[in-house]
Amino acid sequence: MTVFDGPELPEHGGRLNAAADRWGIPSEQWLDLSTGINPVPWPVPAIPAEVWQRLPEPEDGLEEIIRIWAGAPEHACCLPVAGSQAAIMALPAVRARMHGFGRVAVPMPGYREHGHAWRRAGFDVVAIPEQATMQAELAWLDSVDVVVWIQPNNPTGQLIPVEQLLVWRERLRARQGWLIIDEAFLPACDQQSLIAAGALKGVIVLKSMGKFFGLAGLRAGAVIAEAETGRALRSELGPWPVSGPARYMMAEMLQDRAWQQQTRDLLEHQSQRLGELLSESGLGLSDGTILFRYLRHAWAKDFHRELAQKGILVRLFENPLAIRVGLPGTEQEWHRLEQALEHLVGQWAGGH
Repeated sequence: MTVFDGPELPEHGGRLNAAADRWGIPSEQWLDLSTGINPVPWPVPAIPAEVWQRLPEPEDGLEEIIRIWAGAPEHACCLPVAGSQAAIMALPAVRARMHGFGRVAVPMPGYREHGHAWRRAGFDVVAIPEQATMQAELAWLDSVDVVVWIQPNNPTGQLIPVEQLLVWRERLRARQGWLIIDEAFLPACDQQSLIAAGALKGVIVLKSMGKFFGLAGLRAGAVIAEAETGRALRSELGPWPVSGPARYMMAEMLQDRAWQQQTRDLLEHQSQRLGELLSESGLGLSDGTILFRYLRHAWAKDFHRELAQKGILVRLFENPLAIRVGLPGTEQEWHRLEQALEHLVGQWAGGH
């Protein structure tokens, strides 16, 4: 029995209504730091009426816009999807049809939808050995057919050097294996991306626009892959997998380079600020990404509960015990978090 075998769906951040019911605090009074989504979203423009009225058209130039935004080579398939979650759920069926069933390795801890999708489709699912991410250990790759890695990992923030991922890819390609890289929290054209390395043979890269652009409700993402794999995924998803308004928004925001650069600089600064706040509050050093900090702590459950009682929602992980804290969006929200941390740590120091 593995964590992927149970009937329960994986937990996610952002369940503000459930938190409001549990803690008796109206949803509008919460500070939601549980999701790792940019709190200052891309400014949404007005959408022309005809975009709502017409069926989505795949010849609208969006795939080329995605290719340029992601820095993908000209021969790559750059398929828009309804958030990377849509691809996560569809890829197991594509793999089974192209290469049959087999064994899939996923990161633990990590975004659990990956393992659940493969397990539901009939694949064996195992955890990537912890030592495999730290050193050049390769023998474990010979017992799996697909490796899923999250770059950077959600929730730990761990990055694996591109050179090591390329070694994994070559080992898997020798047996028609796949290396799937989930880059939901990695900005476009980042040097830690396999797309930047121009290495797509045997590789499938998932991109999310909801996190960085702060528009999770849009359900917008992309898959970058070899042409054959892209065609198979396109067939699996069927016609119109992304709505016309979502396609319009994706095209507009992916071409807004000035906003993207300004936002990346701001998020890097704010993530550093959050890490320093957690450390200076006496909670210790944290890992993370430009959109959240991840803190392993023996008192994580207490931290989660007592912040919730103050109307601040963070994400709790139980194996190992840890919390994930997203970025506040305004100075007022920063001040609220600072005050709550100061109060909590003061309580604990006084005899928690």
